[in-house]
Amino acid sequence: MLKLKSDTPTTWVDVAIRNLDVILLDHAHCEKKAAATALSLINRYPDRVSLVDHMIALAQEELEHFQRVLAVAQKRQLQLSRDSGDVYVQKLLVHIRKQEPDRLMDALLCAALIEARSCERFSLLADALQEEAEKQLYKDLLTSEAGHYTTFLQLAREYFEKDEVAKRFDELARIESEICLGLTNEPRVHG
Repeated sequence: MLKLKSDTPTTWVDVAIRNLDVILLDHAHCEKKAAATALSLINRYPDRVSLVDHMIALAQEELEHFQRVLAVAQKRQLQLSRDSGDVYVQKLLVHIRKQEPDRLMDALLCAALIEARSCERFSLLADALQEEAEKQLYKDLLTSEAGHYTTFLQLAREYFEKDEVAKRFDELARIESEICLGLTNEPRVHG
């Protein structure tokens, strides 16, 4: 369903479970940035009514996720610090074409791939975690991430030719896979 070109290495799960506090804080930043991305798309494309409607809903949901993950982190007495950035996302976004309308298509497809990778990793965490509340958190969130993935793909297909979307998605998915396989298994959602 997610159409990722590679699976997350199993070693990432081991690192994530051993460093769950770090993962939680990074995850909180990811949710916050996902909401900001949705708002940024609204700002850049205010005339795209369907996109604006979907991004309003997505931003609200991502902020709810941010609040939920932050509450779990705070319950563990963790303090959110300054965001150090996400190398995976930065490397992927470099491949967004600069000229419109290609820029919009690539932004939507890159967002879909980021949501797909998050969904996959949340599924791995949900399967590996022992504590039921944490397990349930990731089960709940992976369902939302799958929905966000679908939303971004549907928007791309709404605004662009389906064959063109499929071709570019395949290209970006290959790039995303290479980036993912080149990561060093840091304790980060996309590490």
